[in-house]
Amino acid sequence: MNFKAKELLIFDLDGTLINSIPDLTLAINKMLAHYNFSPLTIEQVTPFIGNGAKTLVNRALEKVTNQPVSADFLNEALAVFIPAYQSNVCEETFLYPHVLETLDYLQDQGYKLVICTNKPFRFVEPILEKLAIKKFFLQWVGEESLPEKKPQASPLLHLAKQMNTTPDKCLMIGDSKNDILAAQNARMDSIGLSYGYNYNENIADYKPTIVLESFSNLQGVL
Repeated sequence: MNFKAKELLIFDLDGTLINSIPDLTLAINKMLAHYNFSPLTIEQVTPFIGNGAKTLVNRALEKVTNQPVSADFLNEALAVFIPAYQSNVCEETFLYPHVLETLDYLQDQGYKLVICTNKPFRFVEPILEKLAIKKFFLQWVGEESLPEKKPQASPLLHLAKQMNTTPDKCLMIGDSKNDILAAQNARMDSIGLSYGYNYNENIADYKPTIVLESFSNLQGVL
C-alpha cells in the first residue's frame, strides 16, 4: 500500500522520531532520590512511557512503593520531576536511524509534517532544536495543549483542521497503541513502527493500516 494521496503526516515523537529513554530515566531517578527511593533501570522505566509526564511519574512511584499513590503526593513528585527533566531534556536523547534523511525526503515530496505527542509541550521545541529537526515541522501539540490527548481523536483532528485538510488525507505515524487508537478514533490511516516503546507490546496487535520496521521504510510508501 502507498499513501501518496495524503497531505498531512502526523508524527508521534518519543519512540518514533527520538529515543528519550535515557534522559527520562535520569529525571525519574532524580525524583526518586529526592524521596530516598531506589533508582529504576532504563528497562524498568521504558514501559511507563507514552501517556504523559504525570502517568510516567505515577507508574514509577507505584513501582518503587508497590502501592497506589495519592493525588497530593503525585502532584508533589511531578513538581520535582519536571525541573529535573528540564535540566537534561536532551542530553542523551537521540534520533532513531534514518529519521533526518527521511524527514528531508518527505518534506521534498510536498507533505505537510506536524507532531502530536503526549510529552509536555514545553519540552518539544528544545528537543527539536537540539536535534536539528525543528525546520521540518509546521506545528506540534503536547500533553496539555488541548483538553484531551492521545488515544483520543481530538489532537489529531485539531492538527488536521489547523493544516486545512481532512482526516482522509491525514496519516498518523507512531510506535504506540496510543497513536494507532487515536488514528482509528479520528478515522485516519496509520503506520505502526515496530522499533518503539509501546509498553513492550506488539504494535501490530492494534491493527495499524500497515506496520514498518524502519523509519526509512516510509520512503517506500510515501
